[in-house]
Amino acid sequence: MAYKRITVEPLTGTIGAEIDSVDLRHLDTETISEIRRAFLDHVAIFFRDQPLDIEGLKAFTSHFGPFGVEPYVKTLTEHPEVIAVVKEADEVNTINFGGHWHSDWSFQEAPPMATILHGQDIPSYGGDTIFANMYLAYETLSDGMKTIIDPLVAIHSARRSYGTGKTLLGDKKRKSMTIIQSEEAHAEMEHPLVRIHPETGRKALFVNPVYTIRLKGMSESDSKEILDKLFRHSVREIFTCRFRWRKNSLAMWDNRAAMHLALNDYDGFRRALYRTTVAGDRPYGISMPRQEKVA
Repeated sequence: MAYKRITVEPLTGTIGAEIDSVDLRHLDTETISEIRRAFLDHVAIFFRDQPLDIEGLKAFTSHFGPFGVEPYVKTLTEHPEVIAVVKEADEVNTINFGGHWHSDWSFQEAPPMATILHGQDIPSYGGDTIFANMYLAYETLSDGMKTIIDPLVAIHSARRSYGTGKTLLGDKKRKSMTIIQSEEAHAEMEHPLVRIHPETGRKALFVNPVYTIRLKGMSESDSKEILDKLFRHSVREIFTCRFRWRKNSLAMWDNRAAMHLALNDYDGFRRALYRTTVAGDRPYGISMPRQEKVA
Protein backbone atom coordinates (compact mmCIF):
# COMPACT_ATOMS: atom_id res chain seq x y z
CA MET A 1 0.00 0.00 0.00
CA ALA A 2 1.46 3.36 -1.01
CA TYR A 3 2.10 6.11 1.51
CA LYS A 4 0.29 9.41 0.99
CA ARG A 5 1.59 11.55 3.85
CA ILE A 6 5.19 10.39 4.23
CA THR A 7 8.06 9.16 2.07
CA VAL A 8 9.78 5.93 3.13
CA GLU A 9 13.28 4.99 1.95
CA PRO A 10 14.54 1.58 3.13
CA LEU A 11 18.09 1.58 4.49
CA THR A 12 18.71 -2.09 3.72
CA GLY A 13 16.82 -5.00 2.27
CA THR A 14 16.13 -6.47 5.71
CA ILE A 15 15.61 -3.74 8.34
CA GLY A 16 15.36 0.01 8.72
CA ALA A 17 13.91 2.93 6.75
CA GLU A 18 14.30 6.69 6.76
CA ILE A 19 11.06 8.67 6.72
CA ASP A 20 10.87 12.12 5.18
CA SER A 21 8.26 14.74 4.26
CA VAL A 22 6.97 14.99 7.81
CA ASP A 23 7.25 17.37 10.77
CA LEU A 24 6.86 15.34 13.97
CA ARG A 25 5.62 18.42 15.82
CA HIS A 26 2.50 18.57 13.66
CA LEU A 27 0.88 15.21 13.00
CA ASP A 28 -2.64 14.28 11.97
CA THR A 29 -4.32 10.92 12.40
CA GLU A 30 -3.55 9.66 8.90
CA THR A 31 0.13 10.58 9.16
CA ILE A 32 0.43 8.83 12.53
CA SER A 33 -1.21 5.75 11.00
CA GLU A 34 1.29 5.72 8.13
CA ILE A 35 4.25 6.12 10.52
CA ARG A 36 3.00 3.16 12.52
CA ARG A 37 2.64 1.11 9.33
CA ALA A 38 6.21 1.93 8.32
CA PHE A 39 7.34 1.05 11.86
CA LEU A 40 5.70 -2.39 11.60
CA ASP A 41 6.98 -2.98 8.07
CA HIS A 42 10.60 -1.96 8.66
CA VAL A 43 11.09 -2.70 12.41
CA ALA A 44 13.26 0.42 12.84
CA ILE A 45 12.45 3.84 11.40
CA PHE A 46 14.48 7.05 11.36
CA PHE A 47 13.74 10.74 10.94
CA ARG A 48 16.14 13.61 10.26
CA ASP A 49 15.97 17.30 11.18
CA GLN A 50 13.26 17.06 13.84
CA PRO A 51 13.90 19.90 16.36
CA LEU A 52 11.81 18.47 19.19
CA ASP A 53 12.03 19.74 22.75
CA ILE A 54 11.28 17.34 25.60
CA GLU A 55 7.56 18.08 25.53
CA GLY A 56 7.56 17.51 21.77
CA LEU A 57 9.30 14.16 22.19
CA LYS A 58 6.77 13.13 24.82
CA ALA A 59 3.89 14.24 22.60
CA PHE A 60 5.25 12.21 19.68
CA THR A 61 5.69 9.15 21.92
CA SER A 62 2.13 9.46 23.22
CA HIS A 63 0.71 9.02 19.71
CA PHE A 64 1.68 5.35 19.91
CA GLY A 65 0.55 4.43 23.41
CA PRO A 66 1.21 5.08 27.10
CA PHE A 67 4.76 5.52 28.37
CA GLY A 68 6.72 2.51 29.53
CA VAL A 69 8.15 2.18 33.04
CA GLU A 70 11.86 3.07 33.30
CA PRO A 71 13.62 1.08 36.06
CA TYR A 72 17.19 1.22 37.39
CA VAL A 73 18.14 4.44 35.58
CA LYS A 74 17.40 7.89 37.00
CA THR A 75 15.04 9.78 34.72
CA LEU A 76 14.75 13.54 34.31
CA THR A 77 13.37 15.06 37.51
CA GLU A 78 10.54 16.97 35.83
CA HIS A 79 9.99 14.32 33.16
CA PRO A 80 9.93 10.83 34.74
CA GLU A 81 9.10 9.33 31.33
CA VAL A 82 12.43 10.48 29.84
CA ILE A 83 15.98 9.16 30.25
CA ALA A 84 18.92 11.33 29.28
CA VAL A 85 21.37 8.92 27.64
CA VAL A 86 24.68 10.72 28.10
CA LYS A 87 28.39 9.97 27.91
CA GLU A 88 30.65 12.95 28.56
CA ALA A 89 33.79 13.69 26.59
CA ASP A 90 36.02 12.91 29.56
CA GLU A 91 34.39 9.54 30.27
CA VAL A 92 36.97 7.44 28.47
CA ASN A 93 37.86 3.75 28.65
CA THR A 94 34.49 2.95 30.16
CA ILE A 95 31.41 1.03 29.01
CA ASN A 96 28.64 3.10 27.43
CA PHE A 97 24.93 2.78 28.12
CA GLY A 98 23.40 0.28 25.68
CA GLY A 99 26.80 -0.99 24.56
CA HIS A 100 25.83 -4.67 24.34
CA TRP A 101 23.30 -6.31 22.02
CA HIS A 102 19.95 -6.26 23.84
CA SER A 103 16.21 -5.75 23.72
CA ASP A 104 15.07 -3.01 26.09
CA TRP A 105 13.84 -4.08 29.51
CA SER A 106 13.04 -7.66 28.43
CA PHE A 107 13.12 -8.60 32.11
CA GLN A 108 9.82 -6.76 32.66
CA GLU A 109 6.52 -8.62 32.65
CA ALA A 110 5.43 -6.43 29.73
CA PRO A 111 8.57 -5.08 28.01
CA PRO A 112 8.28 -1.90 25.92
CA MET A 113 6.52 -2.05 22.56
CA ALA A 114 8.84 0.61 21.17
CA THR A 115 11.84 2.70 22.11
CA ILE A 116 12.35 6.25 20.80
CA LEU A 117 15.65 8.16 20.85
CA HIS A 118 16.18 11.80 19.89
CA GLY A 119 19.68 13.14 19.21
CA GLN A 120 20.78 16.20 21.17
CA ASP A 121 24.58 16.42 21.24
CA ILE A 122 26.18 14.11 18.70
CA PRO A 123 29.89 13.37 18.09
CA SER A 124 31.33 14.38 14.74
CA TYR A 125 31.90 10.68 14.20
CA GLY A 126 31.19 7.49 16.14
CA GLY A 127 28.29 6.50 18.37
CA ASP A 128 26.21 4.86 15.64
CA THR A 129 23.44 2.44 16.63
CA ILE A 130 23.08 -0.96 14.97
CA PHE A 131 19.74 -2.81 14.77
CA ALA A 132 19.07 -6.50 14.09
CA ASN A 133 15.86 -8.00 12.71
CA MET A 134 14.69 -10.76 15.05
CA TYR A 135 11.94 -11.88 12.68
CA LEU A 136 14.59 -12.89 10.15
CA ALA A 137 16.78 -14.33 12.87
CA TYR A 138 13.97 -16.80 13.53
CA GLU A 139 12.73 -17.32 9.98
CA THR A 140 16.18 -18.25 8.65
CA LEU A 141 16.72 -21.05 11.17
CA SER A 142 16.42 -24.62 9.95
CA ASP A 143 13.08 -26.38 10.42
CA GLY A 144 14.75 -28.73 12.87
CA MET A 145 16.05 -25.88 14.99
CA LYS A 146 12.63 -24.21 14.97
CA THR A 147 11.07 -27.45 16.21
CA ILE A 148 13.55 -27.50 19.10
CA ILE A 149 13.19 -23.88 20.20
CA ASP A 150 9.51 -23.14 19.51
CA PRO A 151 8.32 -24.62 22.84
CA LEU A 152 11.17 -23.25 24.97
CA VAL A 153 10.79 -20.64 27.70
CA ALA A 154 13.59 -18.17 28.43
CA ILE A 155 14.38 -16.67 31.82
CA HIS A 156 15.15 -12.93 31.82
CA SER A 157 16.66 -10.87 34.63
CA ALA A 158 18.20 -7.43 35.11
CA ARG A 159 20.84 -8.70 37.51
CA ARG A 160 23.78 -8.69 35.06
CA SER A 161 23.34 -4.96 34.50
CA TYR A 162 21.61 -3.62 37.60
CA GLY A 163 22.08 -6.21 40.33
CA THR A 164 24.22 -5.82 43.40
CA GLY A 165 27.89 -6.56 42.84
CA LYS A 166 29.89 -6.41 39.61
CA THR A 167 27.80 -5.78 36.50
CA LEU A 168 28.14 -5.45 32.73
CA LEU A 169 28.08 -1.68 33.08
CA GLY A 170 31.53 -1.70 34.62
CA ASP A 171 33.08 -0.62 37.89
CA LYS A 172 33.73 3.06 37.16
CA LYS A 173 31.31 5.45 38.83
CA ARG A 174 29.37 7.32 36.15
CA LYS A 175 28.95 11.05 36.44
CA SER A 176 26.69 11.47 33.40
CA MET A 177 23.97 8.94 34.28
CA THR A 178 22.72 7.61 37.60
CA ILE A 179 22.44 3.83 37.49
CA ILE A 180 20.47 2.25 40.32
CA GLN A 181 21.76 -1.13 41.46
CA SER A 182 19.18 -3.08 43.43
CA GLU A 183 18.31 -6.46 44.88
CA GLU A 184 15.09 -6.19 42.85
CA ALA A 185 17.17 -6.57 39.70
CA HIS A 186 17.84 -10.21 40.66
CA ALA A 187 14.17 -11.09 40.07
CA GLU A 188 13.46 -13.44 37.17
CA MET A 189 10.79 -13.29 34.46
CA GLU A 190 9.66 -16.02 32.06
CA HIS A 191 9.03 -15.23 28.39
CA PRO A 192 8.65 -17.48 25.33
CA LEU A 193 11.93 -17.87 23.50
CA VAL A 194 9.97 -17.42 20.27
CA ARG A 195 7.30 -14.74 20.61
CA ILE A 196 4.39 -14.07 18.28
CA HIS A 197 4.15 -10.40 17.39
CA PRO A 198 0.75 -9.12 18.56
CA GLU A 199 0.26 -6.87 15.51
CA THR A 200 1.95 -8.65 12.60
CA GLY A 201 1.44 -12.24 13.72
CA ARG A 202 5.03 -13.09 12.75
CA LYS A 203 7.34 -15.14 14.95
CA ALA A 204 10.53 -13.55 16.28
CA LEU A 205 13.35 -14.68 18.52
CA PHE A 206 12.94 -12.99 21.89
CA VAL A 207 16.27 -13.53 23.64
CA ASN A 208 19.25 -11.23 24.11
CA PRO A 209 22.74 -11.55 25.64
CA VAL A 210 22.19 -8.95 28.37
CA TYR A 211 18.91 -9.98 30.00
CA THR A 212 18.33 -13.62 28.95
CA ILE A 213 20.20 -15.62 31.59
CA ARG A 214 19.11 -19.19 30.88
CA LEU A 215 16.37 -21.49 29.59
CA LYS A 216 13.62 -22.73 31.87
CA GLY A 217 14.45 -26.11 33.34
CA MET A 218 18.17 -25.75 32.57
CA SER A 219 21.19 -24.32 34.35
CA GLU A 220 23.03 -21.38 32.86
CA SER A 221 25.84 -23.65 31.68
CA ASP A 222 23.43 -26.10 30.05
CA SER A 223 21.58 -23.23 28.36
CA LYS A 224 24.72 -21.56 27.08
CA GLU A 225 25.26 -23.60 23.92
CA ILE A 226 21.74 -22.99 22.58
CA LEU A 227 21.57 -19.34 23.60
CA ASP A 228 25.04 -18.46 22.32
CA LYS A 229 24.20 -20.07 18.97
CA LEU A 230 21.02 -17.98 18.72
CA PHE A 231 22.81 -14.79 19.78
CA ARG A 232 25.50 -15.23 17.11
CA HIS A 233 22.93 -16.09 14.45
CA SER A 234 20.71 -13.09 15.33
CA VAL A 235 23.34 -10.47 14.60
CA ARG A 236 24.55 -11.74 11.25
CA GLU A 237 25.33 -8.73 9.08
CA ILE A 238 22.54 -9.54 6.61
CA PHE A 239 19.94 -8.99 9.37
CA THR A 240 21.23 -5.57 10.42
CA CYS A 241 21.29 -1.88 9.61
CA ARG A 242 23.49 0.88 11.02
CA PHE A 243 22.17 4.35 11.81
CA ARG A 244 24.49 7.35 11.90
CA TRP A 245 23.23 9.99 14.28
CA ARG A 246 23.00 13.71 13.69
CA LYS A 247 21.59 16.42 15.93
CA ASN A 248 17.77 16.31 15.85
CA SER A 249 17.67 12.82 14.35
CA LEU A 250 15.03 10.51 15.82
CA ALA A 251 15.00 6.71 15.84
CA MET A 252 12.03 4.53 16.73
CA TRP A 253 12.24 0.75 16.78
CA ASP A 254 10.01 -2.23 17.51
CA ASN A 255 11.36 -3.68 20.72
CA ARG A 256 9.30 -6.83 20.09
CA ALA A 257 11.19 -7.68 16.90
CA ALA A 258 14.64 -6.08 17.18
CA MET A 259 17.84 -6.06 19.15
CA HIS A 260 20.13 -3.06 19.11
CA LEU A 261 23.65 -2.03 20.05
CA ALA A 262 25.10 1.44 20.70
CA LEU A 263 28.69 1.59 19.46
CA ASN A 264 31.25 2.95 21.90
CA ASP A 265 33.81 4.45 19.51
CA TYR A 266 33.71 8.14 20.42
CA ASP A 267 35.96 8.67 23.45
CA GLY A 268 36.76 12.37 23.75
CA PHE A 269 33.36 13.47 22.43
CA ARG A 270 30.12 14.16 24.27
CA ARG A 271 27.09 12.14 23.15
CA ALA A 272 23.63 12.95 24.53
CA LEU A 273 20.17 11.78 23.52
CA TYR A 274 16.73 11.73 25.13
CA ARG A 275 14.93 8.39 25.35
CA THR A 276 11.32 7.37 25.87
CA THR A 277 9.57 4.01 25.62
CA VAL A 278 6.03 3.00 24.69
CA ALA A 279 4.41 0.43 26.98
CA GLY A 280 3.98 -3.06 25.55
CA ASP A 281 2.10 -6.31 26.10
CA ARG A 282 3.11 -9.49 27.89
CA PRO A 283 4.95 -11.60 25.28
CA TYR A 284 3.25 -14.79 24.14
CA GLY A 285 4.09 -17.71 21.90
CA ILE A 286 3.55 -21.44 21.44
CA SER A 287 5.04 -22.14 24.86
CA MET A 288 3.12 -19.37 26.63
CA PRO A 289 -0.30 -18.53 25.11
CA ARG A 290 -1.60 -14.99 24.98
CA GLN A 291 -2.94 -13.59 28.26
CA GLU A 292 -4.73 -10.46 29.31
CA LYS A 293 -2.76 -7.22 29.06
CA VAL A 294 -0.71 -6.17 32.04
CA ALA A 295 -2.28 -3.16 33.73
